[in-house]
Amino acid sequence: MSVLMRDEAQARAQFLDVQRYTIDLDLTAGEETFDSRTVIQFTALAAGDTFVEVKPATLRSISLDGHALDPADLDENRFPLTALTAGPHELRIDAAMRYSRTGEGMHRFTDPTDNETYVYTQLFLEDVQRVFAAFDQPDLKSVFALTVTAPEGWTVLGNSIAEHTGDGRWTLAPTPPLSTYLVAVAAGPFHSITTEHAGLPFGIHCRRSLAPHLDADADEILDITRACFDRFQEKFDEPYPFDSYDQAFVPEFNAGAMENPGLVTFRDEFIYRSAVTDTERQTRGMVIAHEMAHMWFGDLVTLAWWDDIWLNESFAEYMGYQTLAEATRFTDTWVDFGVARKGWGYDADQRPSTHPVAPDPTAVPDTASAMLNFDGISYAKGASALRQLVAWLGEKDFLAGINTHFARHKFGNATLADFIDNLASATDRDVHAWADQWLRTTGVDTLTPHIGESDTTWSLTVDHHGTRPHRITVGTYDHAIDTQSGPDRLVLRDRFDIGIPQDSDDTPQAGNGTTTRPGPRPALVVLNDNDLTYAKIRLDPDSWTTLQAGLSGIPDALTRAVVWNAARDMVRDGELAPTTYLEAARTHLPHETDLALLQGVLAFADTQVAARYTTPEDRPTVLATLTALTRDLIRRTEDGTRPGLRLTAVRHFIDAATQPDTIHGWLTEGTVPGGPELDPELRWRILTRLAVLGATDEQTIAAELEADPSATGQEGAARCRAALPTPEAKAAAWHAMFTDDTLSNYLFTATAQGFWQPEQTDLVAAYVPRYYPDATALAVRRGPAIADAAGRYAFPAYAIDADSLHLGDQALTDQALIPTLRRKLTDQIDDLRRALTVRNAH
Repeated sequence: MSVLMRDEAQARAQFLDVQRYTIDLDLTAGEETFDSRTVIQFTALAAGDTFVEVKPATLRSISLDGHALDPADLDENRFPLTALTAGPHELRIDAAMRYSRTGEGMHRFTDPTDNETYVYTQLFLEDVQRVFAAFDQPDLKSVFALTVTAPEGWTVLGNSIAEHTGDGRWTLAPTPPLSTYLVAVAAGPFHSITTEHAGLPFGIHCRRSLAPHLDADADEILDITRACFDRFQEKFDEPYPFDSYDQAFVPEFNAGAMENPGLVTFRDEFIYRSAVTDTERQTRGMVIAHEMAHMWFGDLVTLAWWDDIWLNESFAEYMGYQTLAEATRFTDTWVDFGVARKGWGYDADQRPSTHPVAPDPTAVPDTASAMLNFDGISYAKGASALRQLVAWLGEKDFLAGINTHFARHKFGNATLADFIDNLASATDRDVHAWADQWLRTTGVDTLTPHIGESDTTWSLTVDHHGTRPHRITVGTYDHAIDTQSGPDRLVLRDRFDIGIPQDSDDTPQAGNGTTTRPGPRPALVVLNDNDLTYAKIRLDPDSWTTLQAGLSGIPDALTRAVVWNAARDMVRDGELAPTTYLEAARTHLPHETDLALLQGVLAFADTQVAARYTTPEDRPTVLATLTALTRDLIRRTEDGTRPGLRLTAVRHFIDAATQPDTIHGWLTEGTVPGGPELDPELRWRILTRLAVLGATDEQTIAAELEADPSATGQEGAARCRAALPTPEAKAAAWHAMFTDDTLSNYLFTATAQGFWQPEQTDLVAAYVPRYYPDATALAVRRGPAIADAAGRYAFPAYAIDADSLHLGDQALTDQALIPTLRRKLTDQIDDLRRALTVRNAH
């Protein structure tokens, strides 16, 4: 397939003006294909040649201005339009298009619970061509008018209000000007809950088998939707720009969600079949807010080319967390961001694949390279940079600049230069210089405190490794002296702001970059105490000594998140032994009150410390520590007052089990003593761990699947079967992933998650060298979505030794690697190298 080059897109944008797409989709043509008929009305601004993109199963006919063209002229995904005259034209295309099983284009899914079928589109970044013919680039916006024929009993959803006209025919109102990748259709026998807010129809939708679970959470989902909608209406001068707001929770969705105007699609794991923690509900709320922010930033105003994709995602990420905190009961969103999301950015920014938040346009020369920048830099680092910008500018000036941006570019396209110019118009500060320092550079700065003291004062000097300016808050803490707080409790003495390079409001202090404060030195000094900047933080030796006994005694959860992140980074950098991190978790997590912190620290301890940074010989000891920690947490929650904490502890107890007896007993009894009762998620979790330990079999897995034949049950069974510690099970799983080519994206992922296990490195050692050629060939056959899953989940992450590293480095020289897989392997191999370094350092 030909990728679109940036220079081609620029030339076509100067050559064409596209007025309208009239699209007719027929979803009743069978299980393999659907019919797509498209009429494009456009104007050539000069005489010349261009092309239209389409990826049909069969191209039946194509005509230009009433003259038939030869379908055989289609070259891969491009149909040439030659010798166009200046002026208006009409292009008609009739094609059969293939349904997808990989979450790209028009995805088709049959629910194993009730045999009902659903379809939905995911057209980002260049998959509109799988659904209808288009001039497929973001800066050729157009009006879209769709009609859809669907089976009787189905509901059709789209970017605009849909009217059922009878006989399975649905007509969607013409849209305002949209980019091609934002067109959306979802269809099936949905369970829908509709309401009205601010004069607009609102709806939430899911497949019928999930109806009871959507009904249970409908009030919460709609309350968050309404609250965030109202808050955005207060923040933004431009009113909501579309005629309706639907949210469809769809199966086998690759991303978390997609910001289609008027029809946001979410992965339907956000409709909870099993118990979840309040932090997981908060995450769902953040995604709702994130996608809604895109209605303005991304949909109303859209990037001109994919080098500015970070603008969409960074803005929505920042606004998602901030607006959810302002408008709903979830007021501590930035704690979760700090402990769970920010590390994603730090990790990505230290790999060889790092890139600026705003890459140079030449670094994104085509659509294939654009796909690679959906990472922790565009999301977490970008949002962190914007949070630092808001702290520096003030929210009033920031929003004034944003509203100028919307007013100047609504229903059009804009660039980074436009964005910075509009922010600069609202402030006297040098936003252009800020952008050069923050958005055009790579890597993570490191801030290290050095403490001095005298008889009556103490001093702080910050060693700054990096190039960016920072405005940070320094928090100072003392041991509590009141007996009610306990001996290891800490109290805030003071918070003060400093600039990095160290100054005060851009004026050097005492000319030496040192801040002097009255009184004795504090017991604890925390840089970036409000977590308003993006930098790795280190601790001075006395502060670390304080934290060993007092970390859980820090009064503010966000400060604890900063400290835990510092410890995490020190482990990854080889400066802190993984066992020391685990000891800190064992000491302090039983006293932790913030659920997001508990989940974040346990996740790092489990997936990195125990699984990757610990040698196979030491892993049983580490798992024993995690078991003791989680058992302690379970005991402390027997009164039923903290169900989220108890659920988190139960999950990690299962994952850390080295003996099957206890968790097998839970499975047999259907409950954890004292609760919770085992729901499907916990049952499959236990069965997966029993499979890893060799304490279950195919008969038991099949019986569980018969009891839970849902889509998630199918995934659970695939995961369990791949985890069984037998050569036969591994061979079958490998064949399903790399030879059979019939697994959907979700079943591929589940199989891959089961296949590699830290306890089974010897059993699967022969598959490590097979992985690279097999994954390379798979990616070529099945495309970017499966390539992403193969690189993310099927990588031999637990084969941590010099030979595996050498194999990986050799694999990166293979020119057959498609860009998506190459990027994933580059990151995975760097993580493998880091894990090996951490092991060797301790």
